[in-house]
Amino acid sequence: MPGILRQLSGLGGCTHPIRLAGHRTEHNLDTTTGEIGPALRRLDSAELPAGDLLVRCGNRRTTRCAACAETYRRDTFHLITAGLRGGKGTPEEVTTHPRVFATFTAPSFGPVHNRPGTRRCRCGRHHAPDDPALGTPLNPDRYDYESAVLWNAHAGMLWRRFTIHLRREIAHRAGLTQRELPERARISFAKVAEYQKRGAVHFHAVIRLDGPAGGESRPPHWASAELLTDAIRAAASRTVAPGPVLDGRTHTFAFGRQLDIRTIHGPDLDGGQALTDRAVAAYIAKYATKGAETATGTLDRRLRFVAELAGMDLPPHAERLIRTAWALGARKDLEHLRLRAWAHMLGFRGHFSTKTRRYSTTLGALRSARAEWQRLQAAIARGEETAPAASEETTLVLAHWTYAGTGLTPTEQWLSASLAYTPTSHAPEGDDAR
Repeated sequence: MPGILRQLSGLGGCTHPIRLAGHRTEHNLDTTTGEIGPALRRLDSAELPAGDLLVRCGNRRTTRCAACAETYRRDTFHLITAGLRGGKGTPEEVTTHPRVFATFTAPSFGPVHNRPGTRRCRCGRHHAPDDPALGTPLNPDRYDYESAVLWNAHAGMLWRRFTIHLRREIAHRAGLTQRELPERARISFAKVAEYQKRGAVHFHAVIRLDGPAGGESRPPHWASAELLTDAIRAAASRTVAPGPVLDGRTHTFAFGRQLDIRTIHGPDLDGGQALTDRAVAAYIAKYATKGAETATGTLDRRLRFVAELAGMDLPPHAERLIRTAWALGARKDLEHLRLRAWAHMLGFRGHFSTKTRRYSTTLGALRSARAEWQRLQAAIARGEETAPAASEETTLVLAHWTYAGTGLTPTEQWLSASLAYTPTSHAPEGDDAR
């Protein structure tokens, strides 16, 4: 019993771990002679209490695995924070660089139920915050479902074109050519995609203006938050992504009219409160673990057949978006969009969180640091030395693993639940989230 509890506690609350069968052996390797020494340690899945090696699923979706999604959210928080205040390989001088928090919305595809401040919705009612009618069309028969799905499918392309226009606009305002700009300044950003209740994707982004070497170099004297804000507005207004021509109708896509840009650490948040780097990082990280299923009540996994929808209790608006994506996915001229594969995502097939290379650290680096810390803790628990002695030897690892299944047995589920793991009960949001 203690052995199986230790193995399950190592999952950190993951409810759908990957089961692997195989073995792992560590040997000393003499780097001078190439001679392999006797085995130092051997791990065999058959000898583990669960009969398999259990590995966390790592799913970022809250609806699929709350524990792994919480880890992803915290990693995203620290990734965003490092690009705002420094740390984890990013110099603290980035706090002096011009930085803004921008939200890019989708255009309108038809009037929907909403909460316009203190005014009534167009339907004549005041909607409660949890009213399921929010985001649904006032007249579904006149709502442009085709454009809504195609917008999601082209949102990633639109963002890429925006970044190209943004560099052009900054170069123009600095009196530089596009070729000269990388020698004087660099754009660094991190963004996440969020679904609105109506099922349309929009983007939240931290955009930073650096020197030519990124966060490690000071931006030029002309760089300012005002110049960056002005360039973002101009670039967003000029960015257009060409779409397909369907049944004689030409589709083109642009951002919506609502563009919100706020200077980080500027007094432009609600009630004049400063928009801090911590608030921005927490806000972005929150949406990194949410997909279309969170906002619209749609699916969190792919469909194999559209007939599966008949047995699901989906909101009518979400189901119609999925069926529209499935129908468009049957067209030969749209096969490059892979709309059937991404029908559960309402057509959006891009990454939920992306960043430029020089913005800050990477999720891979954060995961490697956590794995190394866990390895050292395990070594300390075994009474081993944590720092290797200076020698000509290194460790050779020989491993062979095969997939053996997913999930826990009923007994393992009961034991895991008895550990009473809650992903947010012991970790506050923010700097102390690790």
